[in-house]
Amino acid sequence: MTKILIDCDPGHDDAVAILYAARHLDLVGISTVYGNQSVEKTTRNALSLVTLLGLDTPVARGCEAPLTRVLAHGGDLHGKTGMDGAEMPAPRQDIVDAHAVDFIIEMASRNRGELVLCPVGPMTNVALALKKEPRLAGWLRAISLMGGATQIGNTTPVAEFNIWCDPEAADIVFRAGVPMWMVGLNVTRQVGVTDADIDRLMAAGPVARAFGGLFNFFISRLREVHNLNSASLHDPCALVPFIVPELIGYEECPVEIALDSGLTRGMTVCDFRRLTSKSLQNIRAKAPANCHVATSVEGRKLVEHILNAIVSWEDGSMPSTTV
Repeated sequence: MTKILIDCDPGHDDAVAILYAARHLDLVGISTVYGNQSVEKTTRNALSLVTLLGLDTPVARGCEAPLTRVLAHGGDLHGKTGMDGAEMPAPRQDIVDAHAVDFIIEMASRNRGELVLCPVGPMTNVALALKKEPRLAGWLRAISLMGGATQIGNTTPVAEFNIWCDPEAADIVFRAGVPMWMVGLNVTRQVGVTDADIDRLMAAGPVARAFGGLFNFFISRLREVHNLNSASLHDPCALVPFIVPELIGYEECPVEIALDSGLTRGMTVCDFRRLTSKSLQNIRAKAPANCHVATSVEGRKLVEHILNAIVSWEDGSMPSTTV
C-alpha cells in the first residue's frame, strides 16, 4: 500500500483528501500550512478531522507565511474557521513536537523510496524541507500536488491559489528533480459535488453528514464567487494516481512557475508544444519534462468513488479501488 504524507491547509477539499487517503492509502502523516486560513486554524482543523475520523495519524504544524511575500489566505471561500459549515469535534490529540519541515524530512528518511508527498496547499513547507535536506529529493518516491492550471486561474486570470500564495516555493519544488504529478484547476473543476450529492451525504451517518455540511457551505461560496454549481473536490484529485489512476489522464511536459510581479505571477507555464527542432532562431527551445500534468478526468466516476469512501466510513467496509 502506498505510503503518503499530506501537506495541507484544511480547507473543505483538504478534509476530503485526508479521508480519501486514510481510506485507500497508508496515511503516515499530515503537515499543515497557512492557505485556506491561518496556520493556527488549519492545524486545528486537521486535528479535528483526525478526531472525527477516529485516526491516530500524527499532525505537524508548519509555516505561517510564504517565503518572500505578504501572507494571504483563502477565508473568502472557506470561511472564518477555514472549514465552515459543520460542527467539528474538539481535537483529542496535539501536534507532534516537530515543525512540519523537519517532520517531512524525518518521514521521508524513515520511508526512503516509498513515501509520496502530497502538497495540496501552498508549498512553503515542502520547499524549505528540500532546501534544508538536499537528500530529500532522492528519498521521495514522488510528489503529487494539487495546484496550478493549464488554462484559467482562480486567484488571477492565469494563477491558481496554492501556487499564487508562494510562487518561489513552488519554483523550488518543481526544480527539485523529484518525479512529479500535478493536477490543476483545468481538471479539478470537473470533479464537483452537487446538491443531490449533498442530500445523499446528509441522509447517511455522522461523518457523512459532517461532510455534507462542509460541502453545503462550500458550494454556496463557490456559487457566489465563481458562479459554479458544484463544490469542487480539488485536493483529493492529487491522490488519484495511487488509488484509481485510470480516472485521470496526464501528459508529461516541462512546467515553469512565473515569478514576475505582474499579472502572470504564480502562473504554471506548461509547455505542451510539439517542437521537432532545438535550433530555431526565434522559437524558445522546449525544456526537459519535469512533471506529469493532468489533462483529462472522468469527473462523475471520480466523484462517485470519493463519495463512496465518505458514505462507507461509518460501517468500516472498505470501498473498492476499482470503478
